[in-house]
Amino acid sequence: MTDSARDHTAWTVRGTTADEFPEVARVVGEALLVPAEDMVERERRDPLAEHERTLVALDGDRVVGTAASYAFSLTVPGGPRPAAGVTGVGVWPTHRRRGVLTALMRRQLADIRARGENLAVLWASEGGIYGRFGYGLSSREARLTVPRAHGVLRPDAPRDPSAAVDLLTPEQARPALADVYRRTLADRNGRFARADKWWPHLLRDDERARGGAGHLLAAVVSGPGGPQGYALYRVRNTWELDVPRGQVLVSEVASTTPAARVALYEHLLSRDLTVETVFHDVPVDDVLPDLLADRRQAAVEPFDALWTRLVDLPGALAERSYAAPVDVVLAVTDRTAPWNAGTWRLVARDEGVRCTPAAGAADLTVDASHLGAAYFGRRPLAGFVAAGLVAEHTPGAARSLDTALYEPLEPHCGVDF
Repeated sequence: MTDSARDHTAWTVRGTTADEFPEVARVVGEALLVPAEDMVERERRDPLAEHERTLVALDGDRVVGTAASYAFSLTVPGGPRPAAGVTGVGVWPTHRRRGVLTALMRRQLADIRARGENLAVLWASEGGIYGRFGYGLSSREARLTVPRAHGVLRPDAPRDPSAAVDLLTPEQARPALADVYRRTLADRNGRFARADKWWPHLLRDDERARGGAGHLLAAVVSGPGGPQGYALYRVRNTWELDVPRGQVLVSEVASTTPAARVALYEHLLSRDLTVETVFHDVPVDDVLPDLLADRRQAAVEPFDALWTRLVDLPGALAERSYAAPVDVVLAVTDRTAPWNAGTWRLVARDEGVRCTPAAGAADLTVDASHLGAAYFGRRPLAGFVAAGLVAEHTPGAARSLDTALYEPLEPHCGVDF
């Protein structure tokens, strides 16, 4: 068998240890065009990798592919659930399109299932890759830009005279940040609980993280009961012909009350010597445009965010909640996780949810990737039916399932892991 003809069965895939992290970083760095030495240094300084969840593919004794994951507690409809946050996926450039990624994905999904995690989520570097492995694009986020001249909020926006905004270093604010995030975690699906090890990475303030802007700042709003919200941001100091043209670059906003969020927005939209405030990684249905006196002044630029994979299909469908009763039979195709392939009956009623093997005719024929896209309740299967990607055998079946899956708010992760 020639190298070009090798398929996934020819590759050895195994686990790894912390000692091999530099070799893992070498492959990931080359595949994703990021400096491997920076990855190694960050891991040495602030360990984040879960080495027992990292896989490597070998060509002889040489690492030519990697795939890793984090153990998440992920907010989904119905409450937090165990999930795998897939990361560090890369193939050495000379070994692309030779089955390395397929071998890694199949082994990783089997391992995730064995751990009892019914879901996997990831951010995709390229949109054409992960659909082949059963992942579906389940959420979008946005960059939102507001010119300072139009950063005026409605007079009826909720305000609390007792709330005060304090500007701190991230280190000073970290207890308040962790407290507010924990209290707001369940506000949106798609977020994961942040263990202590995540905060040093989210609060990085080296030159690479700054990207030419200033130090990371933490605006914390507090009231009589303690911290009620925070915003993490930087200011880019720019001048043109002696005219200030600075930017406020916001990486995260969280609040426990609408009034606390208003206080943070009014701080962020009014920094002197700036011409605009740019909010990165916000939900596509973020409330800020509705709070502006002129909502059309907010420029919203959506982009792809989380991709979701039903690792154990019946387990994933049975562990979420439903907005309406549903009884539907699904004929599922799944090339990478064959244990999901087959016919399943999903029944959700007041007394509970079950997803069990079924016999007979199906109402819908659907790929696992389309169920992953629909899982958070904001990407309707009816759209895939209209595109000819999902076959509807019983008229109205897709609409019925979409109604049951529906969630009113867009999912939002906010952290590219």
